[in-house]
Amino acid sequence: MSGVIALDAMGSDRAPKPEIEGAIQAARRFGIQVALVGPEETLRAELSRHPFSRSLPISIVHASEVITMEDKAVQAVRAKRDSTMRVGLRLVRDGKASAFISAGNTGAAMATAKMVLGGLPGVDRPALVAIIPTEIGTVSTLLDVGANVDCKPHNLEQFAAMGDIYFRSMFGTARPRIGLLSIGEEESKGNELTREAFQLIKRLPLNFVGNVEGRDIYTGKVDVIVADGFVGNVALKTSEGVANLVRATLKETLAATITRQVGYLLSRSAFSDFKKRLDHTEYGGAPLLGVKGACFITHGSSNTNAIKNAIRVASEFVDHNITSNIETELAALTQPPVLTT
Repeated sequence: MSGVIALDAMGSDRAPKPEIEGAIQAARRFGIQVALVGPEETLRAELSRHPFSRSLPISIVHASEVITMEDKAVQAVRAKRDSTMRVGLRLVRDGKASAFISAGNTGAAMATAKMVLGGLPGVDRPALVAIIPTEIGTVSTLLDVGANVDCKPHNLEQFAAMGDIYFRSMFGTARPRIGLLSIGEEESKGNELTREAFQLIKRLPLNFVGNVEGRDIYTGKVDVIVADGFVGNVALKTSEGVANLVRATLKETLAATITRQVGYLLSRSAFSDFKKRLDHTEYGGAPLLGVKGACFITHGSSNTNAIKNAIRVASEFVDHNITSNIETELAALTQPPVLTT
C-alpha cells in the first residue's frame, strides 16, 4: 500500500465538502492515509461534522493561501507561496507524501508541479492522461488532454512512449496498441504535426497501429490514443458533453415510456449500470506524466465519489511505480545503440 496521499482540500467548486467526504470514504474503504492540505481551522470545522473521522488515517497540513479558478496561473504560482498546491506538492518532493491531488485551477496545478517537482529526464513537456471507457467493456487512455495546447512532433513522440509505459504498468497489458489521433487512418492524412509525429512514433519499439479517428476513441480499437493538448481536451470535453446528453435523454425517455412497475424497476437498474459505466467520477483524476512525482488533476466540479476514486487511483499509481518506470524506460529508449566490433 502506498504512503500518504496529499489532497488539496480547497480545490473544487464546492470545497472543502467533497474533498473531506471523499477522503473519509477513501480512508474507510481502502485504508489509504490522506493529508488534507488547506486552512487548518476551516478543515477542522468541516471534519468535526464527521465525528467518526477521528479514528481514520486523516491528517491536516496547514496552507494559508488558495489559488482560485480566476487567478492567472503563472502569477498565482509565484505570488501565493503558501498555497494549497505548493504546500501539497512540497510534501511529495520532500518524501512526506506519495502523491498530490487537486481539483483546482488546472494551469496553476501543472505550473506548480513543474516548478516544485521538476520534469523527468528526457521529457520536454508533461502530459495529462484521461481514462476512457470503451464499448467492449475495457478502458483506453487519451493523452494529452490539456497540459500542452501547442505541441511539436517530438512532444507527441514522448507522449506515445509515456502512454505505453503507463498503460503497461497500470493495466498489465504487455503490448498496448498505440494510435495517433488524426482525421483519417492513412499515413498521409492529418496536419503537419500529426504527419511528422507519425514518422517519429513509427520508429519507436512500440505496438503502433497508426492513425485513428475520433470515432475510434470509444471502440476499444487501441489502448493509448495520442494527441496534442488542444485536440485531446476538445475531444474529451465533447465526449463528456455527449455522455451527459445520452444519460439525460435516456432517463427522460424511460420515465415517459415505462408504465408497469416491474418494467420500470428493470429499466432503472439497467440505466444505473449504464450511467455508472459512463460516469467520469468512477475513473479518478488525470495523472500528470513526466514530472518527478505523482500529481493528479481532477474536475473542478468533482463530487465526493470523484475525490474518493482520485485518491484510490493515485494510490494505485504509486503502488505500480509508474513515475520510476517512465524515467527508467525513457532513459533506455534514448540511449544510443551499442556498437559492436
